[in-house]
Amino acid sequence: MSSDKNTPEQNGQVSDAVKGNWVDSYAPLRTRPYLRLSRADRPIGTWLLLIPCWWGLLLAMLHDRVVTWHDLWIFVACAAGAFLMRGAGCTWNDITDRDFDGAVERTRSRPIPSGQVTARQAAVWMCFQALIAFGILLTFNTAAVFLGVLALVPVAIYPFAKRFTWWPQVFLGLAFNWGALLAWTAHRGALEAPALYLYVAGIVWTLFYDTIYAHQDTEDDALIGIKSTARLFGTQSPMWLARFLAATVTLLGIAILGAMLGSASGPIALVIALVGACVMGWHMLWQLNNFAPDDSTKLIKLFRSNRDAGLIPLLFFAVALLV
Repeated sequence: MSSDKNTPEQNGQVSDAVKGNWVDSYAPLRTRPYLRLSRADRPIGTWLLLIPCWWGLLLAMLHDRVVTWHDLWIFVACAAGAFLMRGAGCTWNDITDRDFDGAVERTRSRPIPSGQVTARQAAVWMCFQALIAFGILLTFNTAAVFLGVLALVPVAIYPFAKRFTWWPQVFLGLAFNWGALLAWTAHRGALEAPALYLYVAGIVWTLFYDTIYAHQDTEDDALIGIKSTARLFGTQSPMWLARFLAATVTLLGIAILGAMLGSASGPIALVIALVGACVMGWHMLWQLNNFAPDDSTKLIKLFRSNRDAGLIPLLFFAVALLV
């Protein structure tokens, strides 16, 4: 039977990619499978990796009120590094999950299970991205370089976490929010307590948004034995999401207070930064109120909206820096 309907499996597109994305529309055909491995057709992950980096940088700048041209480089380098390391990490994830991905409806169209690239080709691509990112990392101070190398540990572990724990989102959070530590240290030259609170706030935020995301796959995950917080919480997910929301805002507030109380920033700047944390909490509350565990379209929409949620504190941090 013939059909003129193009499915992701027929044209190479990944099923959960952003429709009309630049990879599927404009990238050279030979590069598309590799860019899909890097999730360049699904940019939300790059944003979620990048935002904690920018949190750490701006909060460090609010702490000491020192702004240099090197901070502009840190800002740009974090963006490039997030794109590259997200790509390398996702490629590693697809290599380790290639058998699982073929058994899940949402992921079977990914490049490896769909036969667009081999695992060996994917490994070469992963190393290429990681090496470029390492070159960027070397432009930072020694402490930041050390932290950047250490970040490879949670990145390497994460794809296996869903095999041995019901909390794989914790490992994702450990990897995705490392940039908060790195960017703070790149500016300050040392890792300090406010950056640690910021890091933990990011981890809890990841638990919030990735639990929402994981609800798309609960049925397939149950069939093949993959663990997740979505499966663990089940019908109690709204209650847990509310807890993650409260913890995120509280920890973000503690990080702001730790960075700005008694620092070069004045009380008006402090209030502005704290309001940013509260407004982010309002956005997360909107997500919670619209959470529908059986509606995949709404789930992916809510998950992607966390780019905006994470950018909210950045906007307020930037305003506070100008006060």
